[in-house]
Amino acid sequence: MVNVNRDSVLAALTAAWEAIAELCATLSDAEWAASTDCPGWSVQDNVSHINGMERMLLGDPTPEVDIGEAPHVRNEIGRINEMWIAERRPWAPTRVLEEFREVTAARLEVLGAMTQADFDAESWTPAGTDTYGRFMRLRTLDSWVHEQDIRGAVDRPGHREGPAVEVVLDEFAFAVAFAVAKLGRAPDGARVLIDLTGPAARAWRVQVAERRGRLVDAFEGGADPSMTIRTEAHTYTRLAGGRITSSEALARGLVRLEGDTEAAERILAGLGYMP
Repeated sequence: MVNVNRDSVLAALTAAWEAIAELCATLSDAEWAASTDCPGWSVQDNVSHINGMERMLLGDPTPEVDIGEAPHVRNEIGRINEMWIAERRPWAPTRVLEEFREVTAARLEVLGAMTQADFDAESWTPAGTDTYGRFMRLRTLDSWVHEQDIRGAVDRPGHREGPAVEVVLDEFAFAVAFAVAKLGRAPDGARVLIDLTGPAARAWRVQVAERRGRLVDAFEGGADPSMTIRTEAHTYTRLAGGRITSSEALARGLVRLEGDTEAAERILAGLGYMP
């Protein structure tokens, strides 16, 4: 169970939702209709998805809508997400944005009335049973990642630092040891440095033993890394979020590998653990 600071997450969600509202208020109808890196979804669909998730958390029932052919839907959560989106596809962008402002304001009011103890309470989350605070950290990640989907589709890069980004990276840090050791099949004894550069720079060190990874402050005995994966923090989020493949990132020069590059390439491919 992960205890997450209420005030930090509340500030992060506020920043993420304000950034989306401000960005989308500047978009043309054509930009609202633009395809994004999130398979099957337009800019409008990304906003509709957030609206639907937050409406569910306010207690609203999922609309009974035929989602039609949706090959990008892979599970029950995806099917529910798609129902909210399908209901809103005929809506004008202005209506979707108005709903976004209303529903996020209502959710922030609910969250603002909660205590740290409420955030520490056990809760369902998309990652399994954990604390409600962890759930809200995941909501921050989801909202910010979809904001970046929107920004990429309309060529408006931004919001790559600040409270939302820090909380998003905290969540990615929580999973990095698992991604390196299990999904990336790092060899026993590996000392993996993931060096994130840019305005949200961080350094994650994963020590691997008996096929398990541990996130550590320093490698045992002060040893140097056996391999390094160096990339801008934003690129890491796109890799982990499944928006860009490891081979594409390498081909575009977005990632540099040092040390045991063969193992590092395998680990890099395993970092894309989000659907």
